[in-house]
Formats: sequence, structure tokens, C-alpha cells
Amino acid sequence: MTKTAAAQGTRLADIVRKQAGTAPDHIALVDESGSWTFAAFDVAIDQAAQWLTSVGVRGGDRVLLVNENCRTLVALILAAGRIDAWAVIVNARLSEREIKTMREHCGARRTIYTTTVSDDALAHAECEGAETAMIPGVGEIALGPLADVVPEPVFASGAEQCAAMIYTTGTTGNPKGVMLSHESILYVGNQTGKIRGMGPHDRVYCVLPVSHIFGLSSVLLGTLAAGATIELAAKFSASDLDQALRTRLTVYQGVPAMHARLLEYAEQHDITLSAPHLRYTSAGGSPLDPDLKRRVEAALGTYLHNGLGMTEAAPTIAVTRPIDEFDDISCGPIIPGTEARIVDPETKEHLPDAQVGELWIKGPGVMLGYYRNPEATAAVLDDEGWLNTGDLAHFDENRSLWVDGRSKELIIRSGFNIYPPEVEAVINSHPDVVQSAVIGRSTSDGNEEVLAFVEVRPGSNPAPEDIIAFAAENLAPYKKPSELTILDRLPAGPTGKLLKHKLLA
Repeated sequence: MTKTAAAQGTRLADIVRKQAGTAPDHIALVDESGSWTFAAFDVAIDQAAQWLTSVGVRGGDRVLLVNENCRTLVALILAAGRIDAWAVIVNARLSEREIKTMREHCGARRTIYTTTVSDDALAHAECEGAETAMIPGVGEIALGPLADVVPEPVFASGAEQCAAMIYTTGTTGNPKGVMLSHESILYVGNQTGKIRGMGPHDRVYCVLPVSHIFGLSSVLLGTLAAGATIELAAKFSASDLDQALRTRLTVYQGVPAMHARLLEYAEQHDITLSAPHLRYTSAGGSPLDPDLKRRVEAALGTYLHNGLGMTEAAPTIAVTRPIDEFDDISCGPIIPGTEARIVDPETKEHLPDAQVGELWIKGPGVMLGYYRNPEATAAVLDDEGWLNTGDLAHFDENRSLWVDGRSKELIIRSGFNIYPPEVEAVINSHPDVVQSAVIGRSTSDGNEEVLAFVEVRPGSNPAPEDIIAFAAENLAPYKKPSELTILDRLPAGPTGKLLKHKLLA
């Protein structure tokens, strides 16, 4: 699946080279170990690219990056693109099983671990027998063995060449690698940066994982494209965020759960939050609760912006503008360059804007497809490039987008996507379990928690906490069920299909 009308040769790293030419001494990246100017950053990308080539990475190869946020990670992502390799960006907090599945599915030429900032990455590296290596001018990592794999074709067009692959599990429970082109990520980064009015005067906080498309495209690339300074944090700390807000941050983007934890921190320590330099803050990655929005705005003294995105759209679809100060939780207008329409889920006919239906979009941000999965790609992306988001939505009279629900079973917890079939597959592998049903339940802070309902084998008597512990061994922590209920029989229809809507009735 390809796209058209893109500038030839455009790559993610080009934005750093451009800034290095116009503002070489401006600070680009900051993490706990130090900082890079744009000039030093550009050199670091070149050094990382040369190193990748020296360890056998070729154009079209997939490089698995098991990571938490740091300068080394960002340099490797952009360096991979500079030599036309694909950066497959995987959060180190995933389980060993999950990372192994993704490594095998993508056919990684090399696996690299950001061990200096992540104990989880270090544990994965040790488990896989990766060896410590130093990338000159960039930093220390752990390097997995060279794999004999076939590289993918390389394209001159930034619209056709894959820059990054982000995994979503999908409704089948199997991993789906979302292929995002250089153009798609740059398009969203540039558009969101412009919408936020970003410039060199800004200092942006990035604790959202760069392994998540929100952190990669909207926060990281949006900041770099604007020539602003970005601070990378490997883990969320409310106290660190509080201090950064008091002293220097002009832009802060987070998932609703991060905003809620900041308010909780202030309440627990009986302090008044202060953000004298902050001019823009937003929530994304999961639904925004109106009460949380009001409390954040009162505490920080700035409007809390909202939007809608998904990995397959790199990710931003709609977002409120700085001039918009709605009291509601509208997602704002569709971003420039993207088309949208409301479609009847059954007939696929176009509906009036004010009527609720499935949201379909088309534009430069739309993915190339799911890697090695043409059936799943065809299920959501048609021949004309229209993507079915799976969201139920409508537009108001001002053409502002409202999300009314999801036609898929996706659970969003702390900004991370959780697909029930994957969790169910793990639970179902327990020797005492017949079948399970996993659903999400909204919480007061705008987050969602994972609930599991289990039917066990006759004569067995496992404790719910034992099944949860079993699942936790094979899932990332954020995917672990918060609650597990054992039932004599799960509700089902005449065909045997589980009726999940009855589980919370």
C-alpha cells in the first residue's frame, strides 16, 4: 500500500539537519545525562547511522529498539531512518513473551536495548544474552545478535518509505505492526507543532513514551520541527513534573492519568501547583473526563486541550486550537490536510455530520498498512486510502468532532492500548480456565481499568488472585487485570458468542 505526492528523499532526520543549519547552538534534547544542541544532535545521528551500518544493518532492515525515553533512543530512531532502516520501537516494560513475539514477527536484523536508563531494558538484554556496546558520541547500549533476515524494498519517496513501526495487538490478539512512513510522522509532527504555535522559545516535557505514537510524533517530532527544546523523562514522577512546571516548561502534554496523578500529588503534599511559564497543555491517549479537565485548568491556570488520535493515523486526527476554550470535551476540528466523514457501520453509506456513525479519515498521516498482514489492512483501509478509525463520532455545527464511543473493544489505560483478545488468550492458557472475557471500565480520573471474567473447569477451584498472578507473568503490567471474577458460566448467545455487555449489567 503506497501513497503519492510526497517530496522525494524526505526523512525524519532532515528536520534536525535543517535546525542545525539555522540554529546550531540551540538546545534540542535534554535528558538526565545531559543535552545536545541541534548541531551536536545532527552529528550524533550521523554517528549512530555509521555505527548501525558497521553492525550489519542495511536499508530495509528492521531494528528493534527496546527502550525507555533518552537521547540515545531518539538518535537511533532518526539514524535508522537516515540509512533507510525501520525503527521498530518497543517499550521495555512489555513482558519477555511480548517482545519475543514482536521480534520474531518483524524479523529484526538487530535488537538494541537502552540499558542505561531502563532496568527493564537491562533485564531483557541479559535474558537474551545481548552484549554491551558503545555508540561513539551517542551512548552505551546492549546489542543483540545479528539475524539473517531479508530486507524490505527501499523507496526514495518519504511517503512510501517506512520510518517506524509501532505495534498494536489488534482485535485478533495477535500483534499488528503499524507501518508509518516518514511523511506520515512528519506531517502530524509539523501540523501539531503549528497548531500549538510552537517555536524556539518553547521548552516541552516528554514523559510520554516515545515508543507510543503520541510521544513519537506529536510530542517529539512536533517539538523538533519547531526548533524548540524537549526534555525527555524515562519515567513519570509527579514531583519532577511539579518542579519542571514551576521553573521552565511552556508546553506539557500527557494522558489524563498523568494529569490526575499530578493533582493527587499536590493534594497529598498540601501544595499549590504553579506553572508561570506554561502556555499550552493538552490531554490525549484516552478519553478526557470533564471534571478532571476543570480541575487541571484550575490548578495550572491554562486551558486543557483535547484531541483524537490513533496509531494508524500517526496519530492526530483532530485537536482543539489554542484559540478554542471550550468548556466541553470536544476533540476540536480535523487537522489540516486530513479528510473525514461519518459512515453508517452497517450500510457504509455517508451520514450527515450531526448523526453518529463510524469515523473514516483520509490523509498523509494514514499508515502504510499492517506489516505482513494484508487481511487486517484491508479490513480497515480501503483502496482509496480511507481508514476506518473504529470510533463512533459526530460533528457539531462548528465542525468540531465529538467521540460517542468505540465500535471496537479497545481499552485505554494510562495512554496505552489494551486489546481484550490478547489478555484473554493469556488467561485462557491457565490450566483451570475454560474461557474468559475481558472488558474495560471507566474510572473517575478518565482512565480505564481491565476487568476479567472467567469460567473455570468443573472441579477446579483457583483463587482469582492466582489467575491474575499467572496473567501478570506474561503481560505488561498495564495489561494486568485490576479485578478478576469467577463465574459458573459466562453469558452467551444462541451461537455461543460471549455477550460482554451483560457482564456489567
